[in-house]
Amino acid sequence: MICKRSLVRRTAAVTVASAAALVLAACGGDSDNAGSPGHNGHGAASSPSSASASASSAALGKHNAADVAFAQGMIPHHRQAVEMADLAEGRARSAEVKKLAADIEKAQGPEIRTLSGWLTSWGEDVPAEGGGMDHSTHDMGTMMTDAEMTALENASGTAFDTAFLKMMIKHHEGAVTMAKTERTDGTSAPAVKMAGRIVTAQSTEIERMNKLLGKN
Repeated sequence: MICKRSLVRRTAAVTVASAAALVLAACGGDSDNAGSPGHNGHGAASSPSSASASASSAALGKHNAADVAFAQGMIPHHRQAVEMADLAEGRARSAEVKKLAADIEKAQGPEIRTLSGWLTSWGEDVPAEGGGMDHSTHDMGTMMTDAEMTALENASGTAFDTAFLKMMIKHHEGAVTMAKTERTDGTSAPAVKMAGRIVTAQSTEIERMNKLLGKN
């Protein structure tokens, strides 16, 4: 009988001790979680959107004023090139000019979206579409004036082809100049890389357009 009673007491003691350990573990877990991500307090986790923004910024790396100027200047410059290219489909006579215009749209449309995304990630303003702009602010003397754009819109056939090629050569030369400045002064690796692509692609297109002008 004595042995049985001792065994019962020991079993009860073990049960009580185990229950106490579980309670302490649960309390300890609550304390740890209070300061861990996902709870209120100093250890609160960032929202998915802020985490995504941080990841985007990290992917872009560091940037400087030259990168911002490049993006803010190239967006309206590209937009005007796309606007000019849009006119070719219904006005150009040369199939080669139409093909060139389509290639310009295909290349520069996505670049506009990329540049806009960078500016947003950097906390900088994205140039408004159709808004008035001082072209000299971004060293864009090669942007077409409203009068030049109207004249291009009113042209057709061979006259359009010639005007389009001359204007686009001038336009591309401005973009190449801006891109070369970015390659020299920029610090954002993706922006500098894009600038290099612009220099190569648009220099090639300038040669292509000069050859087409020779045929007119």
